[in-house]
Amino acid sequence: MEQDLSAFRPTRIWKRLTAERRQRAAEVFWSDEQSTEQQIEAVGAIATHMKFRTKSVIGLPVERKAKYLAALPGISDTVVARALVSYHLEHQRPMMAAFLDSLGIAHEDGLISEENVTAPDADKVRAAAAELTGTFPPEDVGLYFSTLVSQDPETWTALTSLPETTT
Repeated sequence: MEQDLSAFRPTRIWKRLTAERRQRAAEVFWSDEQSTEQQIEAVGAIATHMKFRTKSVIGLPVERKAKYLAALPGISDTVVARALVSYHLEHQRPMMAAFLDSLGIAHEDGLISEENVTAPDADKVRAAAAELTGTFPPEDVGLYFSTLVSQDPETWTALTSLPETTT
């Protein structure tokens, strides 16, 4: 049976975020050296939407670019996916590490080390999720799980049915 994963598209996740959290993710995105390709795409989208010259957008301070990005009505999955990953790497490493530890998945400070991760057992995922929700704010856990599914739905399919993920 094919599962509907449309709720886990990065842009759908982004739209569910509070304005404050989008702003924080956007700020980290503009500071992330690994996001250059997506930053170029975001500059173009902001310039088009705001009717600014590209050069003007590039010259804006990070806070202004973040504000424009967070409020942009049409944003690509690629840009949002990178912003979500950047946000988690900057603000959520302890939670990420705790979850991966409880699943026995090798990682470096919350970043999965292995190239190809085998989908963890659904019962183990449920237990690890319950433990995580007891330790970290549920909205942080839900965002993390949704982001994992958006990045790799095959590996993280067990997360799709959890109440933590659907919040």
